[in-house]
Amino acid sequence: MADVIVIGGGHAGCEAALASARLGVDTLMLTLNVDGIALMACNPSIGGSAKGQIVREVDALGGEMGLAIDDTMLQSRTLNLSKGPAVHALRAQADKQQYQNRMRHALFTQPHLTVRQAESVSVETENGRVVGVRTRTGQHLPCRAVVIATGVYLNGRIIIGEAEWMSGPQGLQNASFLSDSLLSLGFQLRRFKTGTPARIDVKSIDFDEMTEQKGDEPVEPFSFMTDRTLVNTHSCYLTWTNEETHRIIRDNLARAPMYTGSITGIGPRYCPSIETKIVRFADKDRHQIFMEPEGAASHEWYVQGMSTSLPEDVQWKMYRSIAGLHHCEITRLGYAIEYDCIDSRELRPSLECLRWKNLFMAGQINGTSGYEEAAGQGILAGINAALQVQGREPLILTRDMAYIGVLTDDLTTRGTDEPYRMMTSRAEHRLHLRQDNADQRLTRIAYTLGLASAERMERLEEKEQKIRELMGHLNATHFAQTPERTAWLERHGQPDTFASLSGEELLRRPAISMQALSELDPELAAAPERAARQAEIEIKYRGYLEKQQAMIRKARAMEQTLLPEDIDYLKVDALRLEARQKLQAQRPRSLAAAGRIPGVSPADVAVLMVLVRKLHEEAGKEVPEIEVEGT
Repeated sequence: MADVIVIGGGHAGCEAALASARLGVDTLMLTLNVDGIALMACNPSIGGSAKGQIVREVDALGGEMGLAIDDTMLQSRTLNLSKGPAVHALRAQADKQQYQNRMRHALFTQPHLTVRQAESVSVETENGRVVGVRTRTGQHLPCRAVVIATGVYLNGRIIIGEAEWMSGPQGLQNASFLSDSLLSLGFQLRRFKTGTPARIDVKSIDFDEMTEQKGDEPVEPFSFMTDRTLVNTHSCYLTWTNEETHRIIRDNLARAPMYTGSITGIGPRYCPSIETKIVRFADKDRHQIFMEPEGAASHEWYVQGMSTSLPEDVQWKMYRSIAGLHHCEITRLGYAIEYDCIDSRELRPSLECLRWKNLFMAGQINGTSGYEEAAGQGILAGINAALQVQGREPLILTRDMAYIGVLTDDLTTRGTDEPYRMMTSRAEHRLHLRQDNADQRLTRIAYTLGLASAERMERLEEKEQKIRELMGHLNATHFAQTPERTAWLERHGQPDTFASLSGEELLRRPAISMQALSELDPELAAAPERAARQAEIEIKYRGYLEKQQAMIRKARAMEQTLLPEDIDYLKVDALRLEARQKLQAQRPRSLAAAGRIPGVSPADVAVLMVLVRKLHEEAGKEVPEIEVEGT
């Protein structure tokens, strides 16, 4: 008997199963196809804006995604370097096949974890809690907790023009029974949609007509545990759509499933199909297209930016209208896929279901999109399923702790009416939630839980010690006004003064980097790269960081004011009717979470604050004095 069963072998399922097993809980992963484990059904990359931060957080919690992409990357870049550190984000092209092999190896060699190919058709419950899973072959598998991470496989339907059929992504089998089980358990299912572009035979691509996009040197790893030097082995290439491309699409919109009504599922706003781009941005005369390799040994290239469900004959004309693809051979057509998902407001912040004890959901079944968002939910759900089995308190990541906390809070309090994508703009504390300090924010938590290794914890402590030493050195080291200092400042476009200046004072200048300062202070050249980068950020952005910490402290008081689980909100007459109904349905964990529910006003939150004070006074407990904004 497994204590925890994880249904699904995608990016959420992998992290959930590994996290549960690494906490010492006997775990069983059930997947439709072992060959589909960790499949990158869409883009061959990991990371990106906001997504890179999530990967770093998964890694800091002891997850596998960061290590796996470091081991299988073809090219790496840091995005948004022209902007502030809050939005710097790693993105790496992956060897898709090797990534799957790498993740399968982690799963099959993990103690306390068993992987099995089987279709789950029902979740079995008794007295309001999960007791097992039944497979299509009729086997009953008892367990103490279940994580459902089914991705886009639930009643998956492929659409290409007028053609459509029931299937999972990339020709894999879909899950055709589990949705009925969820309906019988009272879940409201919805249809979402996503899509993917064509794949092109590399022999038929004329790269000379495109612009080469090289990776960054040196390569920065995703995982805090990766020490070795990583090497870019491949380039990507940039090309553009043109007026002929747009004419072909416009002339065939009447046959596009997005506009004929064949597709009823709601698609992602921030990753639209090429036909949607042409309609939505009719004033644009061209759109960027990136050609990305799918693997070192693969002959297929991914056409980033041209997701489509247009008919096959239109796809051939459309792709061949683009510079560098005039003679292209399509190996796999672009397609749209519809699938079932739940209303994420039926979940707690731990990703446990409100109505069924020990049942957790993670990934695209919660209405999200993206490998990284799935992995972030997966590791949180896996941790909490294991903690539930062990009789321990759940791990709740709040908005000030992690992007994963922003993600889960958005899903469980606000919900989503379209495939949810994480963006830096969703995080109000994004200067604090940087990718470079994810280990400082989360590794101690993971170590306390028993998920992060002693080696990982030692590395964190060593890094923090190096940062302290470096900042102390910068504060203590002063440079008198000399011809050498004046000449150095002039080289960097900076004026000099007559005063002696510390290294910290010099580094505060926007034009002076740690690397530039090392020209004046050679000792800095020996500082570890990660420690030096963080010390520089801490010094340059100290005022902003202090303001953000003050905001976090204020918000944390509301996050820590927990609402009793047994409140009958319908009987709280001082609340408005809409607020009563919303609160009763969603059962927010804290005063802060209640305030983020659409339809709950600041006045309603003030009423809850009075109620909580009264309940705490009756129990002889203290309640922090907090100010509810807007009252």
